[in-house]
Amino acid sequence: MVTHTSSSIATIALKELFSARCKSIDAYLGTCLQTKNIPDKLRQAMEYSLLAGGKRLRPVLCLTAASLAGCQPDAVLPFAAAIELIHTYSLIHDDLPAMDNDDLRRGKPSNHKAFGEATALLAGDALLTEAFCLMTEARVEPGKCLLALREIATAAGPEGMCAGQELDMEWTGTRDVQLKDLQHLHRLKTGALLRASCTSGVLLGSDDRNLYGALSQYGAELGIAFQIVDDILDEVADPETLGKPVHSDRDNGKTTYPLLCGLEESRVQAHNHSQAAQKALQDYTGEDQALLVYLAQYVVERVK
Repeated sequence: MVTHTSSSIATIALKELFSARCKSIDAYLGTCLQTKNIPDKLRQAMEYSLLAGGKRLRPVLCLTAASLAGCQPDAVLPFAAAIELIHTYSLIHDDLPAMDNDDLRRGKPSNHKAFGEATALLAGDALLTEAFCLMTEARVEPGKCLLALREIATAAGPEGMCAGQELDMEWTGTRDVQLKDLQHLHRLKTGALLRASCTSGVLLGSDDRNLYGALSQYGAELGIAFQIVDDILDEVADPETLGKPVHSDRDNGKTTYPLLCGLEESRVQAHNHSQAAQKALQDYTGEDQALLVYLAQYVVERVK
């Protein structure tokens, strides 16, 4: 006879809620480009990367933060799913020969290997711009949608992801990158969109500044934990699990947490930031708060 503690039952319920929200996002992503008048090859390239799988962490964060702020998840689904379009565009462009020059993504040939560099560039551009069209389809007050949209645009632009990618390229192959520099790069390249996924969700539903501040802190800490884990996995995971070649960061001359701190200290730091993310939510309760806590734990589970 199998027995479950109340804690394990709660965890199962949260996994099911995470899975349900991922499925709703996947269903939306599977059809959101179908009604658009897009040339066949460009649509194929966009969907090739968009529908290739992934954790859907960013849109789930947005849905969950919005729900915590009083929105029905279905009402903000287009906005949340659009964040995945932006994330996907960034992966397509990061893989290009002019950037990280990666041949594999999620176990498949990267977009430029499948469709050519020119179409891959256009697929990324098209996903980025289409994302903002989809965001306007959220069923919320226009003013709230505009504030949330600005939050995402700032995180994705020259003060966020693009800045982080530029610094990543500038610092590749150099040996004088310090831990504070690496942390700054990660806050921009990875952390900005993760944080904005949370804060934009709050803005869609509420003008509660305390909730905004808590989710901002949560998202920032989660972003750091997430990137440290990515750095660790590049050292210890197998290619099948990672979906791309291992040791690519080291081989390309990138500075990582394991390089600066060692693997064990990197694991400690990842868990510390996960704990800090969870602590940021201590004044809140309910299913959505519990799911956000679970996601902070989920991010670091792979490197226990």
